[in-house]
Amino acid sequence: MSERKAVPDFELSATGNQRFRFSAFRGHPFILYFYPKDNTPGCTDESLQFRELHGEFAKAGWAIFGVSRDSLASHERFKQKFGFPFELLADPEETACALFDVIRQKTMYGKKVRGIERSTFAIDREGRIAREWRGVKVAGHAAEVLDFARSL
Repeated sequence: MSERKAVPDFELSATGNQRFRFSAFRGHPFILYFYPKDNTPGCTDESLQFRELHGEFAKAGWAIFGVSRDSLASHERFKQKFGFPFELLADPEETACALFDVIRQKTMYGKKVRGIERSTFAIDREGRIAREWRGVKVAGHAAEVLDFARSL
């Protein structure tokens, strides 16, 4: 097995009037899924899948956090609208996006734009990346992540 990559500490604003500090989760495994934009079809579908499986992740001892460059206000509306039982992290300055290298040049409606490549990271109890998924296709993704989480 290859060496698991340690992640430097970082802090972001989170829904529910909270702050997420990476180092505060040492000893607790969690899923960090990066998605391009609140209230868009693929991102909503992906978040709904994580919502539906949230209880199973919790039973397996894993927390879930969604991350995008949207504002905290946008995240609060998105979370409330769909009743997500987990917090969303606002990364408008791309702090976590840079640490996890998820910003890509993409083509949208024929124009080149910088955006988040849909990616998910399983972070182990030591704060290291246990597994990563990049260029994620939404269908069945949350279930695949859950299977991995249960395997640890």
